[in-house]
Amino acid sequence: MIKTYIKIALRSLRTNSLFSVLNILGLSIGLAITILLFVFISNELNFDRMYSKNKDIYRVLLRTEGDNKQVWATSPSAVALNIKADIPDIKFAARMLKHNFGSTAFIKTKEDNFAEKGLYWCDSDIFNIFDIPFVTGNPATALARPNTVVISQSTARKYFGNRDAMGETITVDNKTPLEVTGVYNDLPETSTIDCGLIASFSSSNFAKRPTWDNASFETFCLLNSNASLPSVQQKIQQVVDKNIPKKDQWYSFSLQPLSRVHLYSTGYSHSYSSRIGDISEIKSLSLLALVVLLIACINYMNLITARSQKKMKDVGINKTLGASMQNLVIRFYTETGLLTLIALLVGVLLATLFIPVFNSVASKHLSISAIYNLKFSGWLLMIWAVTTFIAGSYPALHLSRFMPKQVMQQSFHKGTLSAIIRKGLVVLQFACSIILIVGVIVIYRQLQFMRDKNLGYNPENVIAISTSGAENKEQASALANEFGALSMVASVARTQGFPGMNVSSRSVYKSDADEEGLSIQTNRAENGFEKVLQLKMLAGTSLPQVKQPTDTIVDVILNKKAVDYLGFTPEQAIGKKVTMQLGSNAYVVGVVDNFNFQSLHVPLGAYAFHNRDSEPKQFLLVRFRTGDLSQTMEKFRQAFKTAIPNSAFEYTFLDKELDTLYATDKRMASVGLAFSILAIFVACLGLFGLAAYTAEQRIKEIGIRKVLGATVSGITALLTGDFIRLIIISLIIAFPLAFWAMSKWLQDFAYRIQIQWWIFLLAGSVAILIALITVGFQAVKAAVANPVKSLRSQ
Repeated sequence: MIKTYIKIALRSLRTNSLFSVLNILGLSIGLAITILLFVFISNELNFDRMYSKNKDIYRVLLRTEGDNKQVWATSPSAVALNIKADIPDIKFAARMLKHNFGSTAFIKTKEDNFAEKGLYWCDSDIFNIFDIPFVTGNPATALARPNTVVISQSTARKYFGNRDAMGETITVDNKTPLEVTGVYNDLPETSTIDCGLIASFSSSNFAKRPTWDNASFETFCLLNSNASLPSVQQKIQQVVDKNIPKKDQWYSFSLQPLSRVHLYSTGYSHSYSSRIGDISEIKSLSLLALVVLLIACINYMNLITARSQKKMKDVGINKTLGASMQNLVIRFYTETGLLTLIALLVGVLLATLFIPVFNSVASKHLSISAIYNLKFSGWLLMIWAVTTFIAGSYPALHLSRFMPKQVMQQSFHKGTLSAIIRKGLVVLQFACSIILIVGVIVIYRQLQFMRDKNLGYNPENVIAISTSGAENKEQASALANEFGALSMVASVARTQGFPGMNVSSRSVYKSDADEEGLSIQTNRAENGFEKVLQLKMLAGTSLPQVKQPTDTIVDVILNKKAVDYLGFTPEQAIGKKVTMQLGSNAYVVGVVDNFNFQSLHVPLGAYAFHNRDSEPKQFLLVRFRTGDLSQTMEKFRQAFKTAIPNSAFEYTFLDKELDTLYATDKRMASVGLAFSILAIFVACLGLFGLAAYTAEQRIKEIGIRKVLGATVSGITALLTGDFIRLIIISLIIAFPLAFWAMSKWLQDFAYRIQIQWWIFLLAGSVAILIALITVGFQAVKAAVANPVKSLRSQ
């Protein structure tokens, strides 16, 4: 019986070739989009699944107290040692410190110099928590002693070529020699930990003095499989109470499951990993995948309802000859299943061909093999089954239930149920498309707003050059002098960091009675930083040009946010003593206007520049004049080599670095735009088919009207009028939904645009224009046809 149904389905596909092609094309594009999005979503959801103990691995989070509450992905260095010693439910705990709190490491081998962004200093227990496969060496002993390092396979090839890396020595920042004691497999793209080198934590200065105040260390722990998470978190608080007086506790701790680290860490400060996802992006793309698939299925149902008169007669004949409703349901689902199977195969082929393009748009590295594996094949079968069920629901469940007498007498006219269903589906389809259009416009407007917003400083034409590879202070000073002498350089200043990167987090207090304080970012700098960044000085002066080694006074420049918290005007703040964990002799010498040193996702915070010798000045900030950039960079490279000959020239442009803060938003916009355009194209295929069928059904009416004197424009307006009315209904439904959805999306930004009326006008105009072009082609074609031929054919 099924074989017979398949033959009938194939015959139907051949007989109605136009509708079959439109259906297959629309479904295949919709399925290709769905497959690509599902591959992306599956990749994001599978992060850190490769670790066998992933269900028992947790990261320690720090939550700040006070007015400016934040969640940090880092914690103090004393946490790991104490919770492991005092809490039996914690089997292992390990600290991870990205080199120089996230700065580039300069690696020197016997042959060459390298700039390395993936150097971490870790406790040896890291390999008891994460089972990272080793190629050579023993993970149990590789980091057991100081001055040892294990490296990834790709790092070993980069540094040592084809020779054995075991036993080789590398030097970090021209200071710390490390012996290679192991080589491990490259960590997969779905690992949150992205180390290229893992050095023994005991080699760092922080190993000698673990404290509870410097919260710069990512801490991972492995719990016993039967441990109670609330109980462990309560015991961690007891450990804190044991070691820190209540009045000094400016934070609390919680444990984050490893399974949530990748997708649920957006907005957390001080995270070291470069592979941070966003669960809201996953939800949005999942919804987009379902919308696109729904639009493709609606296409199929639209075209089936348009042909329902012929289908009804077919049903009546079959029922008269003894076919049951069950027979017809199986037959219609067989026809739909065959068509969706063809579309699925074409969709898989399209997805395979366009994975490189998708990777480029989404900034991912998805492989073709992700589509062709057993697990994803199961997903494909589910997609095929769901698509078949949705797309085939009308003919299978609606047409097959009519009695033969009703079916044979029913005519296809505007009042029939099939016409009502068809119009409803067109409305639903274009409502989804309009929501996508509005969404894309709002997202791009928000990104443009963030790009054009006055940040309070000017990141353009500023380059940050890492000086971590300098062998001594003299080399770093010589570098500043070399750059200061270049004609294209406007100003230079050495700093600990720059806006857009995490520097040091402290708290500023109004008085000794202020127990909560305000969280503040502090940046060690030298005279002239405000000229490089083009900050607006509201009161006072810059930091002193020279600071003597014996000078115990700490000069501080606050932003207006911090001064407002202290209760002063900028002028009143000058000369005031300030309490912010910079020693007992910190005084305000200047006040700058507020500037956005973080992403616009978060509100404006407090910021301070100071000259206390507590953190290294790792960057030389250089403001240069516009000109031939390649020639300018070559002169910069030569100046660097003159001052620091034994280090790699590593730099970043501040405006490019700023773009990384919005990488997820831009990816979402790019993916949304590309697939929304394709979704609208799929919707147009269905509209095109409906217009063609409508013109075919009314060919006799059109012929009579033309004989009676109707013009081409009049007939075109007649045929397009019904569709335009449906699009207007779609606008009425879509606009409130789009406004609600995009308002909710914009809530993630502290600084955001207002959704203005012209966005809806533009989206509506685009939708109507698309409908006019799609339907108008068929309408004009029917209107200019020879009426004699159409009447003769009738």
